[in-house]
Amino acid sequence: MALQRLFGCMLGVLVVALSTNVRGQELDGFDCLINPYLVADVSTREEGIVHEFLVNRGDLIEKGQILVKLDAEVEAAAVELARARTQMKAEIDEKRANRDFTNRHLKRIEGLYEKKATTLLEKDEAATDALLASLILRQTMHRKELAEFELARAQELFKRRTIYSPITGVVLQRMLSPGETINDRPIIRVAQINVVKVEVIIPVKYFGQVHEGMQAQVMPKYPGASARVATVTVVDRVVDA
Repeated sequence: MALQRLFGCMLGVLVVALSTNVRGQELDGFDCLINPYLVADVSTREEGIVHEFLVNRGDLIEKGQILVKLDAEVEAAAVELARARTQMKAEIDEKRANRDFTNRHLKRIEGLYEKKATTLLEKDEAATDALLASLILRQTMHRKELAEFELARAQELFKRRTIYSPITGVVLQRMLSPGETINDRPIIRVAQINVVKVEVIIPVKYFGQVHEGMQAQVMPKYPGASARVATVTVVDRVVDA
């Protein structure tokens, strides 16, 4: 049974009393357990050392919030190197200017050749120079494009050194400490608590009488607690012997 409201910020196992209506009669109260809707052990496929935790046990967190940072000196240097390689404007301007010059030179040679003032060899050399200049400019621009792809890759690898929360909820436990290596181990445990799960064990005599969509009153056993309405979302189809 899933409770559609949050009981404050309380987590863990709570014993509650629950009642519902079956065939017009109210059932007696039953002991229940209240658990977070989701508990996740957050990890990463990256290797490295834990550098810094930005949250502590009990902190409320939002989805996408930064939880942990890993050591990232090498990745940061790779980003700067890749960014430097994308700074090729001066080189591209030089190659473009050389291409424009060879094209103008070719047009002059072609004009002279039509007037029979130059040789076919000079015309062929000018055409070859213009073609090579265009190819060199295209190659330089291609190198810049590859450098931009490499920068995007380096930035993505650097981004992976930061661990973000997959849910909105609360921090349950820091499972590593700064300076420890990850080695495929969970780093931090978080729980989603805006919706909680209420698990109830009901006597077998009521088997088949509780259905999805039915509602129940849930009373947490802590001072000042008030009854909340829960909705049945799952009913086990096998009786526990």
